[in-house]
Amino acid sequence: MKFKRFVPSGGTRLLRGAAVAASIVVLAACSGTAKPKPAEMPAKVEVLGVRKAWNIQIPQVNFPLVANVANDVVTVAGSDGTVVAIDARNGTEMWRGKAGAPLTAGVGSDGTIAAVVTEENNLVALQGGKVLWTQRLSAETFTPPLVSGRRVFVQTADRSTIAFDGQSGRRLWTQTRNTGDNLVLKRPGVLLGLGDTLVAGVSGRLVGINPANGSSRWEAPIASPRGTNDVERLVDLTGTVSRVDNILCARAYYASIGCVDTSRGVLTWTKPAQGSDGLSGDDRAVYGTESNGVINAWRRSDGERVWSVDAYKFRTLTAPLAVGRTVIVGEGTGQLLFLNREDGTALNRVSPDASAIAADPVMAANTVVVVTRKGGVFGYRPE
Repeated sequence: MKFKRFVPSGGTRLLRGAAVAASIVVLAACSGTAKPKPAEMPAKVEVLGVRKAWNIQIPQVNFPLVANVANDVVTVAGSDGTVVAIDARNGTEMWRGKAGAPLTAGVGSDGTIAAVVTEENNLVALQGGKVLWTQRLSAETFTPPLVSGRRVFVQTADRSTIAFDGQSGRRLWTQTRNTGDNLVLKRPGVLLGLGDTLVAGVSGRLVGINPANGSSRWEAPIASPRGTNDVERLVDLTGTVSRVDNILCARAYYASIGCVDTSRGVLTWTKPAQGSDGLSGDDRAVYGTESNGVINAWRRSDGERVWSVDAYKFRTLTAPLAVGRTVIVGEGTGQLLFLNREDGTALNRVSPDASAIAADPVMAANTVVVVTRKGGVFGYRPE
């Protein structure tokens, strides 16, 4: 896992503000000792029928892509800056455009405007495959932009949240948080809309923000910094969240998972968890994959463990997708796993193109959409 350390120019403090770019260098990767040998893949079963509905090709994906779903449109991107909007009903390519540079974050879209962030720290908005506008950001960004309510929201690596007008790119407001953290994860964080509130992950907290002016409405901690050094104290919220009504459940990096009642801005429960990918869920349970390849289900009401599956131990897994009777997980050798949501037993698995699943599975138009490292975009329909 890559970390970033903020290195201010000309001093020891991180310089913040719209006009000041934070200088950031690579700190370390979590390598340590050799990884344990992955468990043998269980024998394939086909209890659930799974049909490939369509596929298209984009350039290879070597950045932390988040595929965006808006209505029946799935928007994806390749590492080189190619952005593609797809009609998930039939796999038709609606448009294809270029951001002009390799990407570090994407994609956000409301079905009309799509937004990505380049390695040059440029926020690029596209419409119909054409670049609509570009804005320079003050720091690197790994969280995909959020496009909602005719605005584009961005969360940068210096933990600033910024709002732009969707059509013109005019900067509307900036909220900067001085958390005292020196490290930031090179992976997507939490940024989503919930009713009339913008919800962002800031360090180990979910923060409700007024999208009109950037003022905070509430804060709820999922995890608190612990340990004696910067790495041990890192508790950023990462990946997808599980939402049912006003309850959001999120993961704090290698620390815990927890659920927040956003109508009151209070934490309902939290449990220790050792993972780095996001969560999915339904009205009964929250599902997640741990760093050691174990897949867990926690009871949504109180966080108690419902089931745990170690058949894929030490394999690299994506965050899960809970759909109907299944929990769907991507795997590092290119397998897409379909599990029974009741107990985690295998229902089926498919291999799109024998390359690793590059983005968490998403659901659009009754189709499970996955993207591979080779740039294959596949739509599957479980029977």
